[in-house]
Amino acid sequence: MDDRSHLKMWAMRAVFAALCLTVIFWRILPLSTLPRGWAGPDLIAALSFAWVLRRPDYAPALLIAAVVLLADLMFQRPPGLWAALVVLGCEALKSRSPGLRDRAFGAEWLTVAMVVAAIIAGYRLTLAILMVPQAPLGLSLMQMAMTVLCYPLVVAASALLTGVRKAKPGETLAGSRRFGT
Repeated sequence: MDDRSHLKMWAMRAVFAALCLTVIFWRILPLSTLPRGWAGPDLIAALSFAWVLRRPDYAPALLIAAVVLLADLMFQRPPGLWAALVVLGCEALKSRSPGLRDRAFGAEWLTVAMVVAAIIAGYRLTLAILMVPQAPLGLSLMQMAMTVLCYPLVVAASALLTGVRKAKPGETLAGSRRFGT
């Protein structure tokens, strides 16, 4: 039984990585030669937040860091900055997940919205301090709003397509047994 749970955990980690790689591949496809005037959601961050709040053992910090760092490199963002902020946001959400487990989805959504806002503010502030050229504020705010608005869709798709749901209060997670947390 224990081998089966470890196999499922590694399979779900592979599914998470495959979903993130699919998002990266979709974004780099040359579907249009004209630059977009709008900013879409950061689906990798939304997916990471949804999975961390439901099953933290399926999306460990190292896997999230690796996938978002790859996205940084592929999307030509400053390498590691967005990845570090997303991992910090995931860890903040992971620490709040037991309290959010018993609450309604609205509380979770509001918490994720605050984390997304903090990440984007930290990203812009860091780029401003380092005097790195950045996108207009309107595009950053649009990305923040789109990420927050698409979060319920990401949660629903994760539950329906991959079966990632909140752990029940009596359920133990594979990661918590191994590390004693």
